[in-house]
Amino acid sequence: MSVNKEIKKITTLTLLKMKKAGTKISMLTAYDFSFAGIFDDAGIDILLVGDSASNVMAGHETTLPITLDQMIYHASSVIRGVKRCLVVVDLPFGSYQSNSQIALASSIRIMKETGAHAVKLEGGVEVIESVRKIVSAGIPVMGHLGLTPQSIYKFGTYNVRAKGEDEAKKLREDAKLLEEAGCFSIVLEKIPAQLAKDVSESLDIPTIGIGAGKYCDGQVLVMHDMLGINVEFKPRFLRQYLNLHEQATKAVQQFITDVKNQDFPNENEQY
Repeated sequence: MSVNKEIKKITTLTLLKMKKAGTKISMLTAYDFSFAGIFDDAGIDILLVGDSASNVMAGHETTLPITLDQMIYHASSVIRGVKRCLVVVDLPFGSYQSNSQIALASSIRIMKETGAHAVKLEGGVEVIESVRKIVSAGIPVMGHLGLTPQSIYKFGTYNVRAKGEDEAKKLREDAKLLEEAGCFSIVLEKIPAQLAKDVSESLDIPTIGIGAGKYCDGQVLVMHDMLGINVEFKPRFLRQYLNLHEQATKAVQQFITDVKNQDFPNENEQY
């Protein structure tokens, strides 16, 4: 049960108040109307329409192929399913990196065409002009540091980031820069727990961790991982709360059996 069930609508201001009060923030990804409604009714604080849709919805190896149009489609579906939580949409690869004007145009499209509440982008000093431009237009921005999946070919690995002092120093500086540029929150992905603690304590805005330990101001997981739909992905940071893959497989097998045995439909299931 969410401790914030009594809050009628989660806003960026709500999240700042939660950090100040020491109340942890819950965040999940969602990509469609039905699951968004379930998560919102359950009391989730934030839904992220993640570019992870490229992996879990479309079957791509990386997040890179998904387009802005596809992200807008998923975000529009999610927003129709929610009444209470904050909905954040990932700016996909190629929609903001080249210059701040393109980043703003992409963000405006997302806000106008989906009705979502905020956008998220990856990177620090490299994208700071884009962050400033988007924020100055009145669009809330969530940052993302540490392992940034859109840069996977640069990293060459999904291993933990910022273990070395140079990279850790840059991450600390980037977090401060993002806060100063107007970000309302920052996702910290796959970094050492102590570094995440230091960064979280140095900022007034909340941090949301994924594989970044317990000291972040909130936690996020991909719904397909958390619900056990995707059973092949088993990193240390993932807690699987359900095994939907197994349950769905059994249900489908039972349906097949019932159809083959002419047990479905029965007398009560026909007109």
